[in-house]
Amino acid sequence: MRKSLVTSFILGVLMIVSAALTMALTPTKKIADQQEKFDLETMIPARFGNWKIDESIIPLQVDADTQAKLDKIYNQTLSRTYVNSYGERIMLSVAYGGDQSDNLAIHKPEVCYYAQGFEVMKIYADELLTQYGKFPIKRLMAVKGSRNEPITYWVTIGNKAVLPGIEEKLQQLRYGLTGNVPDGMLVRVSSIDTDRERAYQLQNIFIQDLLSMVADGERIRLIGSFGV
Repeated sequence: MRKSLVTSFILGVLMIVSAALTMALTPTKKIADQQEKFDLETMIPARFGNWKIDESIIPLQVDADTQAKLDKIYNQTLSRTYVNSYGERIMLSVAYGGDQSDNLAIHKPEVCYYAQGFEVMKIYADELLTQYGKFPIKRLMAVKGSRNEPITYWVTIGNKAVLPGIEEKLQQLRYGLTGNVPDGMLVRVSSIDTDRERAYQLQNIFIQDLLSMVADGERIRLIGSFGV
């Protein structure tokens, strides 16, 4: 009887300690609330380099269910199609979320395109070298009927660009251990082309041109702060 009471007491203490640790390690301060506010519509220029918005193209729309999920994750989204003087087009999608905890994680293009009926293939991790440093990206190919869409995308968690998956979770954990909830951004660049390598080269040029035309602070929001 006494042994049973002691065991119950120990279990009770452990449960209380576990609950206290969970509360202590649960991040409560949002980085987004401590930063200067910004607007994607004004942050991303309508013209830069040899690119301008193609007003004749309507960006691909997602279904209502997917849009509802995105609205829960992101505070701001931007979708545009740009065209250069050669008639080459690039689609840009940027999404910003002020809460990138485990409960509200970035919605990956692999999932989003699959939900729209695309076959998603040839997925691989890469690095993009820019004049500001190199950062991790993912490449993939989305196919639906005759539409072939090579895609380049990356995510930032807080002040760092990371690969989705383990690196993303580790970055979330780093912030969580300091009591902070990181914000995050997903930047997706794509084009319609059956030649993946040609498409990726053009996307690289587009990204470089975009990064060279935004302010330093805005660039850090887009690709993170190198060396951090």
